[in-house]
Amino acid sequence: MLRKLLAAAAIGAMTVTSALAADSVRIGVITTMTTPAAIVGQEQINGMNLALEHIGNEMGGLPVEMFFEDDGFKPDIGKQAADKLTKQDQVNFVTGLIWSHVMLAARQTIVDSGAFMISANAGHSKLAGELCHENFFSTSWQNDQIPMAVGEVLNQRGVKSLYIIAPNYAAGKDMVTGVQRTFSGEVLGIDFTKWGKDAQLDFQAELAKARASGAEAIFIFYPGKAGPAFISQFDQSGLAESMGLYTVFTLDGLSVPKLQAAGMNSVLGAFDAMFWSPDLDNEQNNRFVAAYREAHGRYPTFYAAQAYDTIFFIKAAVDAVGGNLDDMDGMRAAMASANYTSVRGPYTYGPNHMPVQNFYLREVVEGPDGNWVHNIVSTIYENHSDPYVSECPMR
Repeated sequence: MLRKLLAAAAIGAMTVTSALAADSVRIGVITTMTTPAAIVGQEQINGMNLALEHIGNEMGGLPVEMFFEDDGFKPDIGKQAADKLTKQDQVNFVTGLIWSHVMLAARQTIVDSGAFMISANAGHSKLAGELCHENFFSTSWQNDQIPMAVGEVLNQRGVKSLYIIAPNYAAGKDMVTGVQRTFSGEVLGIDFTKWGKDAQLDFQAELAKARASGAEAIFIFYPGKAGPAFISQFDQSGLAESMGLYTVFTLDGLSVPKLQAAGMNSVLGAFDAMFWSPDLDNEQNNRFVAAYREAHGRYPTFYAAQAYDTIFFIKAAVDAVGGNLDDMDGMRAAMASANYTSVRGPYTYGPNHMPVQNFYLREVVEGPDGNWVHNIVSTIYENHSDPYVSECPMR
């Protein structure tokens, strides 16, 4: 009798949970809202809020509820945020996930809960390979891909030697691996610098080592506050006269205006690689960029673009099942088809649920309004798949 009563109670609880979930689409966001890295988290929030405005805060006939949690730039806090979102808030989707080490810490909790995990930024190699999951999707890229594209550019430009500097955490290591995958010249040195809440912002020692190496070029990966700090010190060091600077995730809509205001003219003409650019000419991107500039007075970053895409991506899945959030198979199939309007234009998914997409060479130029902005120079890769897809058990 006790077993029957417990079973009945469990069924009742499941029914209540299902009924609650059916009243709204519940989206949890793990992002960074404190520490200096909060500027990146705010970009995600800006992009999502703009998308929610553009869709009328509705998916599949249901209103959208957003639940934001701060990861504090730390894996353990990110895991706690995942616990709260999945167990207490009972969200249907968990997204945000700026940092690869936070993503890896939160992964098990999210996928075990039955919620969909949608990365709007981080692309840890393990989640593309051995830890891929049917309920995990990315609306950004796998970490190795963009530095791989930069490696190709270095080869095309005849660069024979390179010095590499990156932060010492999961994504930093993936970035270094990525550029080494494709660069055919000699790497004359690699420095990994302190990262996290007390991230290293003084790079004089690393710049001195780079100068002494005699390398033709420097490759760096420094998102957030560290990016302008490095660029400023590189400019002051005079190395720009003898070494080419190639970056990933360093020059963006946040750092470029600050560098322009500081008179760092060496940034003009700088190159990087990315899957998206403000000047991509399609209706969705034109709408997004114009609306973002009107709301925030500057060009958006790729963080905001990916977050904006994520809301439309989730909406397409919920719309496909008419708001029936119990139809996980239907939503999963809709997401795997990438049948939504993206700011990057059409793309597809590999069997590991990482985007298969174009990557572009971009240059910092002075826009028609006098503001510095990225413009596309050429296409480096077309329909590029990440290098870990063969390790994914779903292939």
